[in-house]
Amino acid sequence: MEGTSLLWLLFLTSLLSCTTNQASLTVSPSSSQMFEGQFVSLNCEEDDSSAGWTLRRNTTREIRTQCGKDWGRSAGSSCNISHIASWQGGVFWCESREGATSNPINISVTGGPVILQSPVLPVMEGDDVSLHCKTKTPPSNLTAAFYKDGSLIRTEPTGHMTIHHVSRSDEGLYKCHIGSHGESPPSWITVTGGILSAGKPTTTAPPTSAAPPTASNSLQFVFRLLYHLVMFCPYCISTVLMVSLYRQRSTGNNLPVSMVMTPPTQAEQGLDGDYDDVIGDVTTEHHF
Repeated sequence: MEGTSLLWLLFLTSLLSCTTNQASLTVSPSSSQMFEGQFVSLNCEEDDSSAGWTLRRNTTREIRTQCGKDWGRSAGSSCNISHIASWQGGVFWCESREGATSNPINISVTGGPVILQSPVLPVMEGDDVSLHCKTKTPPSNLTAAFYKDGSLIRTEPTGHMTIHHVSRSDEGLYKCHIGSHGESPPSWITVTGGILSAGKPTTTAPPTSAAPPTASNSLQFVFRLLYHLVMFCPYCISTVLMVSLYRQRSTGNNLPVSMVMTPPTQAEQGLDGDYDDVIGDVTTEHHF
């Protein structure tokens, strides 16, 4: 019973050791598309400031570069970019000293005249989503046509479109077009599952007919997987070693089988007595 309790304690300790602090990355202005030369601020909203979160990014030119050292200006858990360039678009995320990572945000930067302001984070199923087709120069509230996966949804005279009570069918690649200015780059909008009666979120893969997320997201996923493996392996190894030591200690108190002594039986004692009598008789017969 004591051994089972110790094993459970070791198991729970390993699980608790594997938990890491979390952070959520936000961006201002809240948009997945930015104009070239625009001011951008990113912030790690952290559960524990002692974790030491750092802003990093992947671009087409650089991998895992750090804010304040390679780009931007670091201010605590925030990072400010005064004039973002078109090549600086990519995947941004927060990273702790222990290797834990936040949600990634994909930001595209364009030198064109039109952008589509859309959510930077996945949208919860059932929520309302607002899209804004915006021009670099005023006025910004112009008639715009909105497209999803290359097909026209509708035209809005103010450049704003709201999708009420989004569902999985609303997930896809969106863009907008203003006739007198031009077309925005496309942006992927992700819709996460609602809550089932059992309290578990639903998840489904994006449709194969729609354009997949960028390759930078896949690279970021590989980095996160490697970090979690590196963090988890030492705890597994230490647990195995502690269990092995405990087993050796529990079995070390038992004597080997060859060393166990059993008392002689009565039959064996009788045989020993008869043997002594025979020896005594033989000895007596040889004395003259």
